[in-house]
Amino acid sequence: MEPLYYNISSETVTKIFNSDEVRGLSKKEAAQREVSFGKNVLEKNKNNSYLKIFFNQFQNPLMYILIFAGIVTLFLASYTDAVVIFLAIIINACFGFWEEKKISNILEKLKNTLKTTTTVIRDGIKKEINETDLVPGDIIYLKAGKKIPADARLIQSNELRVSESIMTGEWLAKEKNPEILPKETVLVDRNNMVYMGSLVENGTGTAVVVSTGIRTEAGKLATLIESIKEPKTPLQKKVLKFSKILSIFILIITFIIFISGTFLRDLEWINMFETSVAIAVGAIPESFPIVMTIILAFGAEKILRKQGLIRKLSSVETLSSAQIICFDKTKTLTEGKMKLNNVISEHGELALKTGVLCSDAYLDENNNIIGSPTGIAFFEAATSNNLKLKELLEIEEINKIPFNSENKYSLSLRKEGDKRFLYISGAPERLIKKSKNASLWEKEIERLAEKGLRVVGVGYKEIKKTSKDLNKIANGFTFIGLLSFIDPLRSDAKDAIETCKKAGIQTILATGDHLLTAKTIAEQIGLEVAPENIIDGKELDSLSDAELTKRLPKINVFARVEPRHKLRIVDLWQKKGKIIAMTGDGINDAPAIKQADIGIALGSGTDVAKEASDLILLNDDFGTIVKTVEEGRIALDNLRKSLSYSLADSFSSIILIGFSTIIFGWPLPILAVQLLWNNLIEDTFPGMAFAFEPKENNVMERKPTQTKDLMTKEMKFLIFTVGIIDEFFLLIAFYFLYFVKGFDLDYIRTTIFAIMSIDTIFVIFCFKNLRKNLWKINIFSNPQLNFACLFVLTLCLFAVYSPIIQSFLKTIPLDAFAWAVAISVSLLSVIGIELVKFIFISKKNTEN
Repeated sequence: MEPLYYNISSETVTKIFNSDEVRGLSKKEAAQREVSFGKNVLEKNKNNSYLKIFFNQFQNPLMYILIFAGIVTLFLASYTDAVVIFLAIIINACFGFWEEKKISNILEKLKNTLKTTTTVIRDGIKKEINETDLVPGDIIYLKAGKKIPADARLIQSNELRVSESIMTGEWLAKEKNPEILPKETVLVDRNNMVYMGSLVENGTGTAVVVSTGIRTEAGKLATLIESIKEPKTPLQKKVLKFSKILSIFILIITFIIFISGTFLRDLEWINMFETSVAIAVGAIPESFPIVMTIILAFGAEKILRKQGLIRKLSSVETLSSAQIICFDKTKTLTEGKMKLNNVISEHGELALKTGVLCSDAYLDENNNIIGSPTGIAFFEAATSNNLKLKELLEIEEINKIPFNSENKYSLSLRKEGDKRFLYISGAPERLIKKSKNASLWEKEIERLAEKGLRVVGVGYKEIKKTSKDLNKIANGFTFIGLLSFIDPLRSDAKDAIETCKKAGIQTILATGDHLLTAKTIAEQIGLEVAPENIIDGKELDSLSDAELTKRLPKINVFARVEPRHKLRIVDLWQKKGKIIAMTGDGINDAPAIKQADIGIALGSGTDVAKEASDLILLNDDFGTIVKTVEEGRIALDNLRKSLSYSLADSFSSIILIGFSTIIFGWPLPILAVQLLWNNLIEDTFPGMAFAFEPKENNVMERKPTQTKDLMTKEMKFLIFTVGIIDEFFLLIAFYFLYFVKGFDLDYIRTTIFAIMSIDTIFVIFCFKNLRKNLWKINIFSNPQLNFACLFVLTLCLFAVYSPIIQSFLKTIPLDAFAWAVAISVSLLSVIGIELVKFIFISKKNTEN
C-alpha cells in the first residue's frame, strides 16, 4: 500500500525513495528508475499503433456492404468483379489510414514543440532536464511561472502559492507549506503536496517527486477518462443509419428480382442470381467511402490551416451541425493576460513604480518578465510608460512580504538615498483601512468593480523606525490611487459571436469568474444579460435537472462554474437532442470535453484535455471555432453533393437492370464489371473533386442541419429525379439500338457504358449546388472538377479502345453514331434534371 505522503515528514518521504535533499539522485539511479517507472507522460503509445489505425478503417457499415459484395462475387467465380470490389476496399482503407496517421503525427509534433524542462538536482548538481525524464525520488525546484512537472511532497517553501484550478477547479491559488497533515485531509486541502499540471503563481520551493506519469493524480483522471465510452459522432450515426437502410433496400430489391425472374418468368436461377448480384453491385456506391474520406480529410486540412487540429475525420461533419457552443472567457475570448486599463491617480508614475516594487515579477537572464499575471502586467505597463525598469529594480530592498490570500496585499521596504519607504499594493478595500486619505475612493472602487475590472490600490509611507515584521508598521499610508487591469478581448471576438448568431448557433459563456465580470464580458461580446440570461454556480446547484432544463434555452452566461457544472450543462443539452461543443484546457475539464458532441481543447491546455478532445485550437482563439464550423459546413455540403451524385447513379443502375430484365424481359443492358468500373473508377474522381468545391455564399447564414439522416429533402428529390430521368433515356436508347437498329449486344452494352460515362461528365454539374439551377452559378468554378471530367472522358476512351481494358470490361470499339447517341442522351438528361429542379426550388421558395 502506498504511504500517505502528506501524513509523514518530507525527510521520511525522501528516505522512502532513497534520495537525498542535497545531492538528489545519481544519474545511474535515475536511469534505472526510468526503466522501472517509465517516462513521465500521461498517454500510452498503444493507441497510436499503425495496425490499429489501419483496421479501424474497416469499422464502417459501408465497408461491410462492399466486403459482402466481394465475397458473393468471389463465390460465383466472378473473379474480375471481385478484384475490382476488393480493390475499392483496400484503396479506401489506405486513404483513411494515411489521413488519420497524418493527423496523429501532427498531434505528436505539437506535443514535442510544447515539451518543457524542469530544474532538478542530480549527483549534487542543479540542472535542467525534460519533464518527461523525471522519476520518483527526484528533487525538483519550484518557482513562479513554472508548471508542476509531477506529483511531489514539499520539502521547503518560501511564500509559495500554487494554482490548482487545472486539477480542482478552484480559481484562487493556494498557499503551500511542508507541514505534516492529518490522515483524513482530502486531496484539495493537502497543502504540503503539489500536483502535476498545476501552476506556481508566487514564491519558490523544493519538493521530492512521489509519482510520475499515469501514477499521478492527473494520470489517474486520464485513465478514468479513457474508460468513459465516447458517444458516436452525428456523422457516424447518420452513416450507420444510411448503411442499414441501403443494405435492407438492396436485399429486398435483389430478392424480389431473383424471385420474380426465377418463378414468374421461368428464367434460369443461376442467370437470375448473377443478375441480382449485378443489381446489388450497381446499387452500392463503391466510391462513396473513398470520397467521404477524401472530402473530410481535405476539410480537416483546411481547418488546420486556420489553426484548428481535427483529431477524428468524422468530427469535421459534426462541427457543421453544432447548435450550441459553450466556452470559457480566458484565452478563448480574451488574450489570456492582464493588461493595464487605466491609472486613476494624480501621480501616475509613482503609482506604477509602487506596483513594480511590490510585484513578485522579475527579469530573468534573458530579460524576460517572469511572475504572476498581475506582476507581469505591472512590469509591462511601466515599460510602456517609459519608466526605467532596471533602475527601479536596482533600488535596495530591505524587507518584503509577498501577496497572500489572508492579507490581500504585498509590502516592500526600500532604501532610497538616506530615506526608507514602505510601499504597499493590493486589494483596495484593505488599503482603505490602512491609509489616511482613502475613504473618498470607495465609490470609484465600486464603479470599477462593477465593470468587471481587476482593481489594485497602491500607497506608500516614509519609515523612521523599521520592524522585522512589516505588518506591524503597515498603516498610515498615503493612498496614491487605483490601477485597473483587464484581460483584453480578442479583436475578432465580438464579430465571431455575431457570425454564430447569423448561423443559428447559440453561444454560452461558462466561466469561473465573478458574476459581474462575466456579465461585463458578455455585454461586450453582444450576449443578452438580463437576469433570466445569467446564472451562477451556487444557483445552479440549487436547481433540479428538470428546473434547469426548463431554463436552459434562455441562459447565455454561467458564472462561478466548476468543471462538474460544465459536464451537467453538456448532459442536459444532449438530452434535449442538441449538438453541443464544449471548450476547456484543464485536466478536470476533460470529462465534459469528452462527453460533448464536439470536445474542444485549447492548444495551451493540458495533454489530458487534448486527448479527450475532437478539435484542438492551436491559437486558443474563439474565432477559430467559428472558422472551423464554417469549414465543417462546407465539407458537409460537398459530402452531400457527392453522395447525391453517387446514389443517383446507383439508383439509375437499379432501374436500368430491374426494368430491362424483369419488367421487359430484355437482356442485361450492361455487365456487372462495367457497372463496377463506372461506380468505382469513373464516379470516384468527380466525387473526390467535390472536396475542392468553393463555399456557397450563405453557408454561415443557414441554421445548423438538424436532420438525423445523411440525406436532406433536396438530396432525396435529386436522387429520385436523376434516377428516373437518366434511366428513361437509357431504356429508350437500349430499345432503339437493340430492337429498332438491331445492333450486336456487345456494341449496345458498350454504348450504354459510354452513355453512363458521358452522362457523368454532364450531370455532375447539376450537383454543384443543390439549391440553385445551373444558370445561376459558375459551373466552371472548380478546376479540380473540370479536370476530373476530362479524366473520366479519357478513362472512358481507354475502356472502349484499349485492347487490354477491352478484354477486362468486355467492351468493343464504338463508331461516331454511338458517341452521338451518348452525347444526346446526356444533354437531354441535364435539361430534364434542371427543369424538374427549377420546379422544386420554386415551390420551396414559395412555401418559405
